[in-house]
Amino acid sequence: MEHPLVVGTDGSDSAFRSLDWAVEEAALHGLPLRVVYASRWERYEGAALAEGLERPSEQVLAERIVESAAERVHRRNADVKVSTEVLADDAVAALLAEGLHASALVLGTRGRGEIAGWLLGSVSLAVAARARCPVIVVRGDAAGVAGTHGRILLGVGDPAKAAEAVRFAFREAEARHCTLVAAHAWRCPPHETSDPPLLAAEARRHHEKQASELLDKALNEAAGEHPEVHVRRTTVEGPAHKVLVHRAAAADLLVVGARSRHGRFLGLQLGRVAHTALCHAACPVAVVPQHADHEHTEDEHADHEHTTEHGHA
Repeated sequence: MEHPLVVGTDGSDSAFRSLDWAVEEAALHGLPLRVVYASRWERYEGAALAEGLERPSEQVLAERIVESAAERVHRRNADVKVSTEVLADDAVAALLAEGLHASALVLGTRGRGEIAGWLLGSVSLAVAARARCPVIVVRGDAAGVAGTHGRILLGVGDPAKAAEAVRFAFREAEARHCTLVAAHAWRCPPHETSDPPLLAAEARRHHEKQASELLDKALNEAAGEHPEVHVRRTTVEGPAHKVLVHRAAAADLLVVGARSRHGRFLGLQLGRVAHTALCHAACPVAVVPQHADHEHTEDEHADHEHTTEHGHA
């Protein structure tokens, strides 16, 4: 049995938008939908019962939120199987635990009580950085989440660190019967761009050729497994985070990879590309972890941080 698609909700407008998106995603992949709300109302329940009071308002609110979410799912697509649960934990811990048995986590950009706007909420950012499964943050306005562009955008960096993101993007494109646009951003080292014009032009051709070969290496296996997916390969000179955010305006979903380490290093693992996409893309963003070995030296960890900051798409 496949793991469910898990969506976090809190009754906010952002949560409703992500719930609607998750319903469509679950239907596309034939997955059950699990709606969860994290609440620590049980901290106050004991005191309330001891004083003979009614159920805590937070408990009542939590139950109403998941009930209304289930009703919304049924109205949107009665064929999607939905279950709900109020989890007695803080939001980040609860969602990370859910991610251990989820096909993916779907979150909104901001929750109740957070300042509205384009910047990402703290819960979504923390979960995207640490989850063991793909995390999809539903960004963008109504047009951005409507899924009418017919394109999935995949940011490809180092092929050795992108395999799971590539497979995820191909599955999404196949389910949606849409084009997969695979992009790799490249840059000439500063000293090469300051060479005489002919040498600088030759250097650019060399780096562009390397980028094209890298893209082919990253995509070929998955392309063979999904022959019906139409793939457009594109190499672009420029910073990867800017290239992908710009092109995300014409995509239904942006897929990026993130190196995931779960040994001694449990801090944020997002590089600049994934972090920028989560905060500024005009469409939903899927962060797909590429799991590494459980044990690494501090030197390896530092080298990884440098790589993801400057070259991982």
